[in-house]
Amino acid sequence: MKVTCPLCFHHCTLSEGQTGACRARGNRHGRIVPLNYGKLTALALDPIEKKPLQHFHPGSRVLSVGSFGCNLHCPFCQNASIAAAGEETYTQDCPPEQLVQKAMELREKGNIGLAYTYNEPLVGYEYVRDCAQQVHQAGLYNVLVTNGTIEEEPWRELLPLLDAVNIDLKGFTQSWYRRLGGDLETVKRSIILAASSCHVEVTTLIVPGENDSEDEMRALSAWLSSVSPDIPLHVSRFFPRHHMQDRPPTPVSTVYRLVNIAREQLRYVYTGNC
Repeated sequence: MKVTCPLCFHHCTLSEGQTGACRARGNRHGRIVPLNYGKLTALALDPIEKKPLQHFHPGSRVLSVGSFGCNLHCPFCQNASIAAAGEETYTQDCPPEQLVQKAMELREKGNIGLAYTYNEPLVGYEYVRDCAQQVHQAGLYNVLVTNGTIEEEPWRELLPLLDAVNIDLKGFTQSWYRRLGGDLETVKRSIILAASSCHVEVTTLIVPGENDSEDEMRALSAWLSSVSPDIPLHVSRFFPRHHMQDRPPTPVSTVYRLVNIAREQLRYVYTGNC
């Protein structure tokens, strides 16, 4: 029996035993199930600024958790060892109540909650949802770092549980997004919906020769300003990673030039990796 996954625009139609393009969801006994539920690959207490979030409880820390899988295939992925991998990569099982208890124990070290990050957390949607519910019950915050590639209905259902999100806006052309296996309009919709529900910041990684033109940054920052000129934008420097090691890092001068262009439209623009 074939079943279609409703979570993202890929809508993978899977036969029994098959796994989707994200490597984290599969057809098991006629149902789409999250194969990475409670299976962690990374767990660390990070500064909130590392997410990056500059305007959400600055100076605090957040317990950051990652699993495996991603529904894009960016050739420059910084965390490809887990994002581009499957079940073989996880190191520990951690049900939601155990993870939330760990977050509570770290409050004395400045922890304010949980951050779902490192791989693409939304491919493990059910785990994020279940943890987020318990996090709020414990009086802590939920932070999500995501590529924003999710369908509207599950995104709307999750947003009331989120306090802050950082969404990757990987560029501002559909051709670039197609090369990454994504869809620009889906990400734009996710940003718009999140901005009306919780604290939002946006990150754009500048890849030399791909999304580094002044015209593209003008278009991106103008659109983001139309959502809200107060949304912080992080303009981040590329370093050779994964399948994109054939070009040098983004020149620092390029990052600063694009930051200045973005500041024509947006009130808060930051450099990253410089």
